[in-house]
Amino acid sequence: MPITRTYRIVLRKEPEGAYTAFVPSLPGCITWGENVEHALEMAKEAIEGYIAVLEEDGEPIPDDSETLEYSLQLTA
Repeated sequence: MPITRTYRIVLRKEPEGAYTAFVPSLPGCITWGENVEHALEMAKEAIEGYIAVLEEDGEPIPDDSETLEYSLQLTA
């Protein structure tokens, strides 16, 4: 039976227009895409590859299922 895991993906728009994608719960899991959709597709592939390596090495597989995230805007 497949296991469902949740991952937060942070996208940063680069000056040339591409997007860098970071997966904070998987250190070093970083990729990029030409646009948001492409960056998300690439992040999914990177996450799958990262998990495969963890499984091969018998390492625990972290995820963000218990993570709460909030954004605050402050005006100074």
